[in-house]
Amino acid sequence: MFVLSNPRARVYKTPMSLLVKNGEIVTASERYVADIFCADETVTRIEPNIPPPPGAEVIDATGNYVFPGFIDPHVHIYLPCMGTFAKDTHETASKAALVGGTTTLIEMLGPDRTQEPMAGFELWLGKAQGHCACDFTFHMTVSRCDEAAEKQLVEIVERGISSFKIYLAYKDAFGLNDHELYRTLRLARKLGVITTAHCENADLIQELQAQLLAEGKTGPEWHHASRPPIVEAEGVHHLLTFAELLDAHVYIVHVSCEEALRAASAGKSRGVKVWTETLIQYLLLDKTCAERPNFEGAKFVMSPPLRDKSNQAVLWNGLRDGAISTLASDHAPFDFETQKRMGEKDFTKIPNGIPSLEHRVNAFYTYGVKRGWLDLHRFVDAASTQAAKLFGLFPRKGTIQPGSDADLVIYDPDYRGILSAETQMMNVDYNPFEGMAIEGRPHVVTVRGQVAARDGQFVGQVSRGRFLQREPNHFQVF
Repeated sequence: MFVLSNPRARVYKTPMSLLVKNGEIVTASERYVADIFCADETVTRIEPNIPPPPGAEVIDATGNYVFPGFIDPHVHIYLPCMGTFAKDTHETASKAALVGGTTTLIEMLGPDRTQEPMAGFELWLGKAQGHCACDFTFHMTVSRCDEAAEKQLVEIVERGISSFKIYLAYKDAFGLNDHELYRTLRLARKLGVITTAHCENADLIQELQAQLLAEGKTGPEWHHASRPPIVEAEGVHHLLTFAELLDAHVYIVHVSCEEALRAASAGKSRGVKVWTETLIQYLLLDKTCAERPNFEGAKFVMSPPLRDKSNQAVLWNGLRDGAISTLASDHAPFDFETQKRMGEKDFTKIPNGIPSLEHRVNAFYTYGVKRGWLDLHRFVDAASTQAAKLFGLFPRKGTIQPGSDADLVIYDPDYRGILSAETQMMNVDYNPFEGMAIEGRPHVVTVRGQVAARDGQFVGQVSRGRFLQREPNHFQVF
């Protein structure tokens, strides 16, 4: 099912073997103490009291959890936006990911309507290959769907991309009209591809933005009013009407509110093949952040917007119960002092996005597991295993078992720290979680058996990340 990208290019040196001893292994379904022996980049043995072979690197994980490497199913790294670019490179983003326990990134590959799909694929792949310290793959954005685009999309799937991304927002840039939406989901169903979707209503947003600006409401605090919860819920309902008609598999990204989750659950209850994702920032931040004075609110402008605090319990319960499948970051970093200020006189010109890749796992553990919202198994499931299953990476990624890649997070539950822009690895001038306490962080992180991060420091090889080619999933295991 998995194909290595250019295996002849593997010229880096790795330890012959790795032995992790005495850790408490926690997966989506199991929890026990044992040793893990890794060789040739994979897990080869799991049992108690494995004697260290000659030459093996040995890590004592006593008192620590050992989780499978975490997967972020929704990140933006190379991201052109409003005449500027997101601040992280694949080098800085992957270092931040690894320090935070994420060993696999699924990036949104984003050509707009003016670009050819294949040219976009080659551009994004070229940006990542040789510059990413962790493994990576892409969702292929479909920003138009005509006959020529369809032919290229078929070829892109053959090149190893098994998920699409569509937007029901950003009209005239990325957004699909209904004719294109129908064709995209029809093609995805034919190819066995799952379609991830940004669900809002582009026309309603356009009307609301124009009305607010005409009334002189130009600050970041009005961003939410231009994209209220009902507009997100309408986008979910609209998508699911097409998915139901075409029997297509869809995945709704960044569900932010009760209304949108309710619309998704209604579709699932009537048999639509739909899964949902939420973001760490929706669980911990709320719309008052974007209402901070002196333009500080611009730091928190993203789409869909941060919502009323009452939605947080709904989302936590959805994660606990499985109504929400995955937790992502939607990482999109733009500097406050320069890039966000492009919209000082017009909130529609503020580059959308929040830097959150580095802190997703630690904040999820601290405010999810430690506060009793969910147990360790669901924590691993939502932050790793479900993404691996949905996007054709399981069991190579997302679990710890013989034959899986040796992506391991040896996690210290006794660590205590404070999140801050001063100490982050992300290449951006602010931290949306500034001053927030965390209770636990990765002690050691490995990528295919090689140590890549240790105690908050990157110690790996920048060029080591591998493009994960995937076959269409066909959705046999969930």
